[in-house]
Amino acid sequence: MHVSIADIYAQSRAALIAHGAGEWQADEVAKAVARAEETGNIICGLYYLESYCLQLASGRVNGTVDPVISQSKPGSIFADAKLGFAQPAFARALPEAVQAARDNGIAMLRIGHSHTCTSLGFFTEQIAALGLIGIGCTNASAIVSGPGGKRKTLGTNPIAITIPGDGTPAMHADFSTAAVALGKITMAKAAGEAIPLGWAVDAEGAPTTDPAAALGGSLVSAASYKGWALGLLVEVLASGLTGSAQSPDVSGLKLADGPPHDLGQFYILIDPGENTASLARTLDRIKAEIEGDGDVRIPGAARKLFDPVDVPDALWALTMSLS
Repeated sequence: MHVSIADIYAQSRAALIAHGAGEWQADEVAKAVARAEETGNIICGLYYLESYCLQLASGRVNGTVDPVISQSKPGSIFADAKLGFAQPAFARALPEAVQAARDNGIAMLRIGHSHTCTSLGFFTEQIAALGLIGIGCTNASAIVSGPGGKRKTLGTNPIAITIPGDGTPAMHADFSTAAVALGKITMAKAAGEAIPLGWAVDAEGAPTTDPAAALGGSLVSAASYKGWALGLLVEVLASGLTGSAQSPDVSGLKLADGPPHDLGQFYILIDPGENTASLARTLDRIKAEIEGDGDVRIPGAARKLFDPVDVPDALWALTMSLS
């Protein structure tokens, strides 16, 4: 099926409302689903919609709650998602966080007690669209073991960075601190495909290419100790500075039933201010240095967008049935 982004947004919104979400809350989540599909991030797009709906129906996520926004210090904004979706909480808090960054040069936006935010880049690109550098991170249910271990301790704990450019991001990166996103393991299992060595270990801590064994074991950190350290930093920022759950206390993100996710997200907003021209020169110099050097590129520069999107027939049929 070739489906337009507008139709993906409309059907996602209708499905969320049909399962108990409020209209404005569904609007914000549907925007995220559509944007994920538009940027080719299929793991965070329609692939996630069914779990949103099932968790609305079971009460694992509150789809009608209004987030509470507070500002304890000039550069510190907090959004209490009240166990609802992360997207509405971010939308309500963003204007205050942007103003705080412009007033102070830098600000932090903390979102606590939310459902999984899914794609972090969806949020940091909104920050960059307003002329600010956006850096974000979030934790998730524990699936990553430390180097040499086998105990699931951290989530995939991603980081996203977006630097504003002239109309489009000059740089955009959104990546897991694990060697791979969990969704790639589940998709490999569904397709009956092996996974590369270096993605995961089995329950005994031995490297594996079997996605089923990987799901019964744990993922490993990207770049070993370096990714492990970054993942720990994300845990401290996303959980410790928002008062939200830690990764080992969060059951599988797509399980229909269970306690609310209660996750946190942490964002830094930086106003380039008088350094805007210097920032552009720095990126231009890097572009000049790497031009013609094989496939080297600045992450996210000149991203390809998709509209319409090629959606598997079964997935679109499921999407239509949800509303």
